[in-house]
Amino acid sequence: MLRPYRQLAAIPHLPWLLLWSIVGRIHLPATPLAVSFLIAGWTGSYAVAGVVGGALTLGMGVAGPVRGRAADRSPAGRLLLVTASGYGVGIAVLGVLPAFTPSSAWPVAAVVAFLTGLSTPPVTAMSRASFPRLATGPARSAVFTVEASMQEAMYIAGPAGAAVAVAVWNGQVALWLCGALAVLGAFGFGGALRRAGLNEPVGSATARNGRTLLRDGPLVLAFGTALCMVASLVSIDLVIIAWARDLGTPAVAGALTAVWGVGSLAGGLIAGGLSGRVHFPRRMLLMALGVAPLVLVLPPVLEPSSVWLIGLVLGVGGMAIAPAIAANNERINGLAPEDRKVEAFGWMGTFTTAGSALALPLAGSLLDHFGPAAAAGASTAAALLGAFLASRVREREAVPVG
Repeated sequence: MLRPYRQLAAIPHLPWLLLWSIVGRIHLPATPLAVSFLIAGWTGSYAVAGVVGGALTLGMGVAGPVRGRAADRSPAGRLLLVTASGYGVGIAVLGVLPAFTPSSAWPVAAVVAFLTGLSTPPVTAMSRASFPRLATGPARSAVFTVEASMQEAMYIAGPAGAAVAVAVWNGQVALWLCGALAVLGAFGFGGALRRAGLNEPVGSATARNGRTLLRDGPLVLAFGTALCMVASLVSIDLVIIAWARDLGTPAVAGALTAVWGVGSLAGGLIAGGLSGRVHFPRRMLLMALGVAPLVLVLPPVLEPSSVWLIGLVLGVGGMAIAPAIAANNERINGLAPEDRKVEAFGWMGTFTTAGSALALPLAGSLLDHFGPAAAAGASTAAALLGAFLASRVREREAVPVG
C-alpha cells in the first residue's frame, strides 16, 4: 500500500512542489471566515458580510479560466508575482477600510473584494497541472490523492486558524495573516516550479487558438461532475451548521465538520496507496452513498437526533470524498489538451464556485421549510447526478486511478 507514496517521495522536486502548493492554498478556506468577522464587526450585519465574502468568491470564480489561460501562455513565476502582488494589496486595503471609513461605505469593500478575487494567485490550477509533468503511473495517482486529502485537511485547519487569529487579535489581523500566507505561498510555489524546471509553459499553437474548452464535451461533463460534487458537499456543511445551531450547541458543528474531514483524509490516503484501476463513476456513487444515510439520522426523520450517530455517518461516509475528488482531478488532467491544463483547472474552479452558489440557497430553503433531512436528501441527489455525469465521461487516454 505504501509503494506509490515511496515512489512519490523519490521523485525530485515533487514533495516540495506539493508542500508549497498547500501553503499557497490554505488561505482559501480561511479568508471567508476572516472577512465575515471583519465586515460583520464593522457593519453589524452578517448579510453585508455575506455580500462582501460573496464578491470575493465571485471574483475568484470569474477569473479562473482567464488566469489559467495566462498560465498556459506565460512563465509561471511572472504570473504568480503579478497576481500575488495584486491580491496582497487588495487584502491589505480590505483590512484597512473598516478603520478609516464609515460602515455605510461597505459597497466599496464589496468592490475591493471582487477585484481582489480577480487577482487570486492560480496556485490550485497550476499545481494540479504541474504534478503529472513530474509523476507518472502509480505515483501520479498517489499525488492527486494526497493533494485531495491535504485539501480536506486545509478546510479543517484554515478556518480553525482564522478563528484563533480572530479570538487572539481581531478580524483585521486574521485577514492580513491570510493575505500574507497567500503571497508567501505563491512566491514559494513559484520558486519550487523554477527549481523543478516547470517555470515555462508546455507551449503549443493550440493554447493560442480561440476555441473554448467549453466546446469539449467530455471536459464539460467532468466540470459538471465537479459542480455536483461541490454542491453536495457545501450543502452538508450548511446542514451540519444549521442542525448544531438549532440544537443550541454551535460548537458541535466544528467537531462534526472535523470528523467529516478526518474521514475524508483517511479515505484519501488509503485510496492513494492502492494499485490498479478504479471506475471513476463508482467513486462518485460511493460518495453519494456516504451522504445518503444522513437523511435517516437527521430531523424530521429522526427526532431527537444523536450527535454520535451523525458523527459516525459523517466519519464513515467522508472516507469517499477525497478519493472522488482525486479521481475527478486526474480525469480532467487526462482530458485537457497538454498545453491548456491550467486553463482546464481554472474552468473547474469556476464550475465549483457555481455549484456552491447554486446549492447554498436551495439547501437553506429546504432547511427553513422541511428540515435538515430534506437538505441532506438534496445533497444526495446532487452527488448522484455527479455520478451519472461521471459515467458519461469518455477517456481519451488510459488514466490509472489508485
